[in-house]
Amino acid sequence: MWRGVIHQYRKFLPVTERTPVITLYEGNTPLIRAERLADTLGIRVELYLKVEGANPTGSFKDRGMTVAISKALEAGATAVICASTGNTSASTAAYAARAGCRAIVVVPQGAVALGKLSQAIMHGATLIQLQGNFDEALEIVRGVSERFPVALMNSVNPFRIEGQKTAAFEVCEQLGESPDLVCIPVGNAGNISAYWKGFREYREAGAISTLPRMIGWQAEGAAPLVLGRVVRHPETVASAIRIGNPASWKPALGAIEESQGAVGTVSDQEILSAYRRVAEREGVYCEPASAAAVAGLMKYCREGRVSAGARVVCVLTGHGLKDPQTALMSAPPLQTVEAKLEAVVRAMRLG
Repeated sequence: MWRGVIHQYRKFLPVTERTPVITLYEGNTPLIRAERLADTLGIRVELYLKVEGANPTGSFKDRGMTVAISKALEAGATAVICASTGNTSASTAAYAARAGCRAIVVVPQGAVALGKLSQAIMHGATLIQLQGNFDEALEIVRGVSERFPVALMNSVNPFRIEGQKTAAFEVCEQLGESPDLVCIPVGNAGNISAYWKGFREYREAGAISTLPRMIGWQAEGAAPLVLGRVVRHPETVASAIRIGNPASWKPALGAIEESQGAVGTVSDQEILSAYRRVAEREGVYCEPASAAAVAGLMKYCREGRVSAGARVVCVLTGHGLKDPQTALMSAPPLQTVEAKLEAVVRAMRLG
């Protein structure tokens, strides 16, 4: 029986016998071979989707949260706090509920998908909507954690990165080796550095012999790493990566440079196109931010920057049900017909 990432990868994590393990049995997510999607790329690649939406709260955040909450309890914390574009708030609230401690989440007003807000509410978190953006929210919660005995759960917490690196271990185990290329959405930029840390540690342990290139993808309207400057008012349909001043900016650039990778941008139109294509071609429903990784790969293939036969992993960071309103808004109008067989047949265009 799978018992979560701390149990599975304990020797790679900063936990001891004194650490109370708070888990929802996160991790062990599917790595799906995406042959039909690969057929649309215009070049032969071996494409896989790491479906992190299969985690307990529907996103990759659970990997880091199990370690961060466990270590917070070990240190005596009775309350935790985070700023969030949605997924961190859901994960923080769920793991805090599991641990029996108070969760406080601060989110930008009107900028978080309703699916994610509902999770934080249902798990009993104290939810505060801020008249500002994520970057302002993060600055405030960091100030709170410095002044009060409240543990910070954002990715500036190093234990979050420790947990999130376990996804790289799984990718290597599922493939039997390291991939050639990893495409990953970049918002607050913790995940790309976490994956790189995981790949490096697995090579040091002798589990793999090569390392992948890390390719980060940002939305055009929220691309501080690409622009080389803070984006004061980030805008994108992909709310999970609508961040203008990433907390893990320097580690992310370090991971990209060390891996001989790159960071690029994709438009909202490209994100939504990839979002639909992943669902229609592979039966995998991811949130728009996740689709940035696939949109980026499609762009790289068009530009001739991917070698034929390359083994590529696209990280799908969250489940599509986190943000169902985007799916409905971007879809054609729903058909409504009379409750008669003939009307349904006409609508089906079968005859």
